[in-house]
Amino acid sequence: MAECGRKALSLLEAARSRYESLQISDDVFGESGDDSSDNPFYSTSGDSDSDNYIAEAAGGGSGGAGPPGSLSHFTNVSPSFPDLGPTQKMPEAATALDFFQLFVPDNCIQNMVSQTNMYAKKFQERFGSEEGWCPVTAHEMKAFLGFVISTSVHRCESVLSIWSSGFFSNRSIALKMSQSRFEKILKYFHIVAFRPSQGSNQGLYKIQPFLDSLQQAFSCTFRPSQTQVLHEPLIDEDPVFITTCTERELRKRKKRKFSLWVRQCTSTGFICQISVHLKDGQGTDGLATLKNKPQLHSLVAKQLCQNISGKNAIIFTGPSITSLSLFSKFSKQDIYCCGLLSTRKSDCTGLPQSMLVCSSTPAQRGQSRVMMKGSMSLISWYNKGHFRFLSNAYSPTKQGLIIKRKSGEIPCPLAVEAFAAHLSYICKYDDKYSKYFIFHKPNKTWQQVFWLSISIAINNAYILYKMSDAYTVKRYSRAQFGERLVRELLDLDDCSPTQ
Repeated sequence: MAECGRKALSLLEAARSRYESLQISDDVFGESGDDSSDNPFYSTSGDSDSDNYIAEAAGGGSGGAGPPGSLSHFTNVSPSFPDLGPTQKMPEAATALDFFQLFVPDNCIQNMVSQTNMYAKKFQERFGSEEGWCPVTAHEMKAFLGFVISTSVHRCESVLSIWSSGFFSNRSIALKMSQSRFEKILKYFHIVAFRPSQGSNQGLYKIQPFLDSLQQAFSCTFRPSQTQVLHEPLIDEDPVFITTCTERELRKRKKRKFSLWVRQCTSTGFICQISVHLKDGQGTDGLATLKNKPQLHSLVAKQLCQNISGKNAIIFTGPSITSLSLFSKFSKQDIYCCGLLSTRKSDCTGLPQSMLVCSSTPAQRGQSRVMMKGSMSLISWYNKGHFRFLSNAYSPTKQGLIIKRKSGEIPCPLAVEAFAAHLSYICKYDDKYSKYFIFHKPNKTWQQVFWLSISIAINNAYILYKMSDAYTVKRYSRAQFGERLVRELLDLDDCSPTQ
């Protein structure tokens, strides 16, 4: 038993070591030789030795240039990439609120105060004054945010349960504001009170200024790793709820009217950029303006990557984004890609049909086929099923390994190993991110987007905290950091998190 444990541990250590070596890749390559064959994709051996292959291609001279379409050279894209981490040094005494306000500063909160009061005034002029209402202050607005954020810390479905006598009641924070006052602020809460004269068809006009401010803060406060992922994060529910609730309970919940995509650093989990699209409506951000999902996903990918053009980043994508056309456009912008392909979800235009269908010959586990077009490689790899990848970020002749605890080492192209390593990290990271999922369920779409973006801001704040000197002084867990933030927003005297 002990020997099996040591073997499993050594396999995990080997996997971790290989994963860390993939963070800043030395295997990214540039353009290959011209393709003179009829088929735009040509085959290369999936199990050939990469060093010998490069040597033959580079040193053969004019008479030994290799078969038509063979790689003429490999070029490392960028052995050096901007240093990963925060762009500014936070002091050791920095609080959870200090990190949160890197993304939601005082001027942003003051704008919420102004817009909420403007909306309340206009509403009461039209429908009559409300007894007991007085303009909200910045101090109250911070407390309002704290109450709603507390639903992520204490996992309560309704923020009003704080003032109840039930299981989710929280008298320690309920005394900071009466339930009546909270409900009045909730009724009038706004980011943008009135529709602007320009861009009036924009469906997200009530939240767009906040999203723009948040996006700028994400870009200014953190430098991501070279490897990043484009995906839809877990935003529907806490994963524990999803696995325990019944189908009837799921059907009763209202479907979201928007989709949210992110570009996320695979080394830290920091969400670098977000893109929100409405699922209906006539605005320019609605899906009605797009003919099909691949078209939407291609547009989303371009928006998410517009700030990393020319920086030699490596982007991992899922089947809905992966396409030859998109990857080719990104390549011209020095953005390199590695994506999983699906004949059902992906835009397979321009890809050879022979690589998209399963071979009649039974394949062995770990066996792969590769076809090339310029610097783009199309990989078919077998592991209890056929998996297809499109990549211009890793040499197709370099071999990697998928390390499993039970089955041990499974050979694969390096692009497959890199994809599995980075995507598995993001999948596991969803469980961590869900600790800040705000359970408050407003009916209005713009409010749903707002509280979701606040959840993302808290997630990023904790990452910056863990990478700062403040973490060495008081090593708060995710749950403790969230609880501390709530208490600081509520301006409670004792801001130490409970154990």
